[in-house]
Amino acid sequence: MKLSQFEYSLPKSLIANAPANPRDRSRLMVVDRATGTIQHKYFHDLSDMVRPSDVLIFNNTKVFPARVFGNRTSGGKVETLFLKNVSEDIWEILGKNIPKIGEKIYFNNFYAEIIKKDSHTVEIKVFTKGKNLLNLLVLEGKTPIPPYITSKLTENSLRAKYQTVYATKDGSVAAPTAGLHFTRKLLAKLINKGVMIQYVTLHVGLGTFAPIRENDLAKHKMHSEYYSVSRNTFENLKKAKKEGRRIIAVGTTTARVLETLGQLEQLEIRNLTGETSIFIYPPYKFKFIDCLITNFHLPHSTLLAMVSAFASHPNANEKFKDFNSLLIGRAYQEAIKRKYRFYSFGDAMLIT
Repeated sequence: MKLSQFEYSLPKSLIANAPANPRDRSRLMVVDRATGTIQHKYFHDLSDMVRPSDVLIFNNTKVFPARVFGNRTSGGKVETLFLKNVSEDIWEILGKNIPKIGEKIYFNNFYAEIIKKDSHTVEIKVFTKGKNLLNLLVLEGKTPIPPYITSKLTENSLRAKYQTVYATKDGSVAAPTAGLHFTRKLLAKLINKGVMIQYVTLHVGLGTFAPIRENDLAKHKMHSEYYSVSRNTFENLKKAKKEGRRIIAVGTTTARVLETLGQLEQLEIRNLTGETSIFIYPPYKFKFIDCLITNFHLPHSTLLAMVSAFASHPNANEKFKDFNSLLIGRAYQEAIKRKYRFYSFGDAMLIT
């Protein structure tokens, strides 16, 4: 499988720089894998389209202000992106103008020492005088919106808008963007209809947003990301599967958690929390989910590879040749023609 098989051209004018207001006024493209049909709706129509027997699973991770600016000992500026907590006071970061191993970065409320560097990431030891680092990042960090977004929103506004309404578990450096379309009112309508709502956690990091650099997809290695599923949630999902209820994953990160569970032969309590590096691309056979709610993704991304797998054999009638020749690729071209809004703050797609 070649990287060149996952490309398309998008006019920059279609990249959304702010979410719809209200959130559920975003557009929703409905792609039916069985019939090959494409419908055009609004996201708030979702409550009329799902069945009372359906199960919607959300990723309840919460974005923290992970982009922080500091200074080297020499005074030079340093830009950092805190990716994940490796252990206690050890963090994995990305950055610009990072000093050498053994040197320090000084922030407003804490400092850090460089302890490890490789070709992609850096490990630091943070010194916070006993204070919680996430609380300190709230004081001086910035919302880590993707570089393709040119936002005129204030930091306080970004913190609210680049966050799902059901986010509860701190740990992500990117929002699970399919969930950004949900409002509390829409969630209430779904629950009142009888739809089962369940939550899992995957802290979005480098594994999700890092570009594929290998031309041969089999050589691309996903960075691991932390996931967690409660025993009660897993039992509910397992029961729902046995009853033949549709499992609808809200977002690719949720899908990755569920498919990680589907990979495990012995589902024990210890399997429900861990690190996943699952990379899904054609001709992967999905084992857990039946439908997927997702945004429109960047070319050459792991996310585009996943939706291509979901919309092709053995999960659909069409065999994968390349993205553009698939039903999903044709749907993207129609979205471009109809001026859908793309990427993190953009419109949504329901693949059934």
